[in-house]
Amino acid sequence: METDRRRFLGLLAAGLLLPATRVLATDHTHNLLVSAASDRHQHWLLVTDVEGQTRLRHPLPERAHHVELHPQQPWAAAVARRPGRFIEVVDYTSGQQVKRIDAGDGHHFYGHALFTPDGRWLVSTENEVASGQGQVVIRDVNNHFAQASRIPSFGVGPHELLLNGGEVIVANGGILTRPDRGREKLNLDSMQPSLAYIDLKSGTLLEQVNMTAENHQLSIRHIDRNAEGTVVIALQSQGPVDANKPLVALHRRGKPLKLLRAPEPINNQMEQYAGSARIDRSGTIAAISAPRGNLITFWDIKQDRFLTAMRCRDGCGLAATDRAGEFLVSSGIGHLYRMRPQDGLRERLPLDPLAARLAWDNHLNMRFGPV
Repeated sequence: METDRRRFLGLLAAGLLLPATRVLATDHTHNLLVSAASDRHQHWLLVTDVEGQTRLRHPLPERAHHVELHPQQPWAAAVARRPGRFIEVVDYTSGQQVKRIDAGDGHHFYGHALFTPDGRWLVSTENEVASGQGQVVIRDVNNHFAQASRIPSFGVGPHELLLNGGEVIVANGGILTRPDRGREKLNLDSMQPSLAYIDLKSGTLLEQVNMTAENHQLSIRHIDRNAEGTVVIALQSQGPVDANKPLVALHRRGKPLKLLRAPEPINNQMEQYAGSARIDRSGTIAAISAPRGNLITFWDIKQDRFLTAMRCRDGCGLAATDRAGEFLVSSGIGHLYRMRPQDGLRERLPLDPLAARLAWDNHLNMRFGPV
């Protein structure tokens, strides 16, 4: 374990965790969509192409949340939702399991993980059950996914995470749970959500922002970041159902969180729950899903304002395409859409019966071009 940690720190110091350049394919027949999905009998890792043809349905032991793609290998990693203990890594060309990672005794996952751009490390958000404190765990892909390092997330209930060079950005949802109490929320009166910027090498907290006292029940759950460093945040209110809180926030380093509110009819319809956050290719438009309200909302993150909303029944999963201002949206009733807020395009895309019969889970990921 200590040897693995020293190797990880050494490679990080040597600058091997450099951002990868994504090459966008002009031949869209190679573009793939991945998601966790379920039917009445089984939970699945689902891989389709953009023509709607199912490439893989791999059975999972329990429900997963986010599926991460390896940057070089044809691998998809399905992460168990809280309080699950597995990450299932699958070769989606052969359908074979590469590895089933166990969180280990006294720990569980929170549904999200990322590969570093060089593909060497898998970084996940986890819970240390005994203390209730969140952790960020780094595993060595080249050493059978052995644990290499474990650092604090500086909060409770870490959920989605982003990598930016040698730092990790963590959405600490603030909600305390314990596996023996299932998904019961134990600290809603005292929860303290935060967004934390952490040095991966040293585990040092670089910056942290919290919700104000009057908004401490706005859980920071899902995040995305553009090239200029603006982080867009999808929020979930844990307060009274009639609180009518804003459900979108932005953060820029060195500044406080900035809450954004949709127009009142839209904000009310979102039902105090934002499901996913994704920024488009241009870095200027964010999509925030509100599955309980059957809405996808769109935001101008240059001018910090609401743009528009489109209907999508139980729509939650979001992926930015290789076209500016364009998103793909998946739903819990087996529908897939292409949406463009600039011209109002809302196009339902075809899916074969295998994919259309499944309830697609909260998140959608997309691979451009062949591996």
